Amino acid sequence: MALQGPEEVGEQVEEPEDLDDQDASSISPAEEITLPPGPGGEEEAEEAFLLPWDRFSSWLHCICVVGFDLELGQAVEVIYPHHSKLSEKEKTSICYLSFPDSNSGCLGDTQFCFRFRQGSNRKSSLGCFLENTDRDAPPCLKREQGHYYGYVYFRQVRDKSLKRGYFQKSLVLISKLPYVTFFHSLLKIMAPEYFEKQEPCLEAACNDMDRWPPPHPGRVLTLPIMGVVIKVRIPTCYDKPGTSQLVQSTQSDSLVSIVLPTIHEVDLFRCFHPVFFHIQMLWELVLLGEALVVMAPSPAESADTVLALVSCISPLRYCSDFRPYFTIHDSEFKEYTTRTQAPPSVILGVTNPFFAKTLQHWPHIIRIGDMKQAGELAKHMKVKKLKNLKTLDSKPGVYTAYKPYLNKDEEIIKQLQKGVQQKRPSAAQNAILRRYFLELTQSFIIPLERYVASLMPLQKSISPWKSPPQLRPFVQQDFMKTLEKAGPQLTSRLKGDWIGLYRHFLKSPNFDGWFRSRKREMTQKLEALHLEALCEEDLQQRIQKHTEVEAVDLVLKLKDKLNQAEREQLPLRPGTLSKLRAHIEAVILALPEDLQGILHKPPTS
Repeated sequence: MALQGPEEVGEQVEEPEDLDDQDASSISPAEEITLPPGPGGEEEAEEAFLLPWDRFSSWLHCICVVGFDLELGQAVEVIYPHHSKLSEKEKTSICYLSFPDSNSGCLGDTQFCFRFRQGSNRKSSLGCFLENTDRDAPPCLKREQGHYYGYVYFRQVRDKSLKRGYFQKSLVLISKLPYVTFFHSLLKIMAPEYFEKQEPCLEAACNDMDRWPPPHPGRVLTLPIMGVVIKVRIPTCYDKPGTSQLVQSTQSDSLVSIVLPTIHEVDLFRCFHPVFFHIQMLWELVLLGEALVVMAPSPAESADTVLALVSCISPLRYCSDFRPYFTIHDSEFKEYTTRTQAPPSVILGVTNPFFAKTLQHWPHIIRIGDMKQAGELAKHMKVKKLKNLKTLDSKPGVYTAYKPYLNKDEEIIKQLQKGVQQKRPSAAQNAILRRYFLELTQSFIIPLERYVASLMPLQKSISPWKSPPQLRPFVQQDFMKTLEKAGPQLTSRLKGDWIGLYRHFLKSPNFDGWFRSRKREMTQKLEALHLEALCEEDLQQRIQKHTEVEAVDLVLKLKDKLNQAEREQLPLRPGTLSKLRAHIEAVILALPEDLQGILHKPPTS
């Protein structure tokens, strides 16, 4: 038998599409491999088996209350639900990251987010279910594997009855989901209620969330919380990049209090406004995975700027580490600030003046002053030399010796400046900037998509009785040759050293992450095509030409294929798995009864 097991399949890439007749600017990585979402019935059946707190856990890991004790300092006072587990190291991280640095002077209410490493050896009982909900998510919205997000609502008000003279407390949502806009909106509802009514209202909020449907991509969800109803749509990888699927109001929405147009996007124009003359250079630095530090006056401005940087290369996923708010108490502080080796590929957001000295050896530093209103014009600032950055009080700007590969795009700067002068709404300015970044990233990635697609063996070369053909290797020199006729000049007006930019990118973590993801998707596509080819064969006729031993071997390999397809959720045509099960059963029934009994037994674990 020549049928191969799954372990013999190499890393393959999808069959190329003929893109010549299409408008290349409308093609993106998210659109090139699109498979229809699975039927909702399967998801609903899975949800029927969810246990108490499973629905809550699909959104949040836990809710923490962090307070300040004169003797102990910051401390986690409450964790909800009470059965939630956090290691001591995780609790310490949450404590320090949940409070602004003392120099920030954040009086009143402040919201920001942070990101920290998850402790090892913790597995979720919802593993397979969460993989299902993640399957159709866009790359930038997939659940974090090794990190948690912390979404903070911090309150600091004068209180003469306390020894310290201030009431200081944070309500923190801990989640694997990067839904920053959604969770900040949720906290605006929960936190004021909590500070007024304390713990009973947290318990009520958790119970509300445990009745929510899981965050399946593509669904419009109505989520009641503490007497308020939020309506959101979870984006999917099948959405066309750059378009937002607006949540439509219906007659049944009379009880809906809040409709969120996005669950994750930050206001790019507001975040980049202090340095918007340098947005194109910042895009290059993020694309190439360069070490970047954002120095800001508050955690909110630090976090928003880091998130804006990470999202500016969308639909590409930023594959290095990033910390929206980073402190000297962070467990990775020594690792990220050492001078004994080059700074790592990471984006840090900081507010403590100590970092101006500690990170002055970093190659690229963005200094953000107080974020101005969109109605004010930022002054044209030149890129400053790193030696000019002495303290956190240095003037706002970009401090770097980096020379961009691409010529500066003056058109986008003029367009945004004109918008400020004409008092164009901030939402419109944000949309213009987001579209600019999207088109720039797509122009860059389309040539890579074309080349990788050409490495895919033709579908006609797939035989059910041979292992799927191998992917041809990615050869940098061959890819570079394709740029002369099918490079970014087809879709972008920008001139410059595109070749140099590609050479640098191919060595970056972002390329490595993107290519691994593409190979995985395409390998699964090849496996799916191979399985579909098998299902079209007359297996009973085939086993008549072989011995019983070979027939048993075929059944075992078909079962392996079936298990792999279910485990990896291969992109199969509807009905393929049912057909394969029927084929396996038919082959088993054609064998002697003693062998039938053995093959029908479930495998021992």
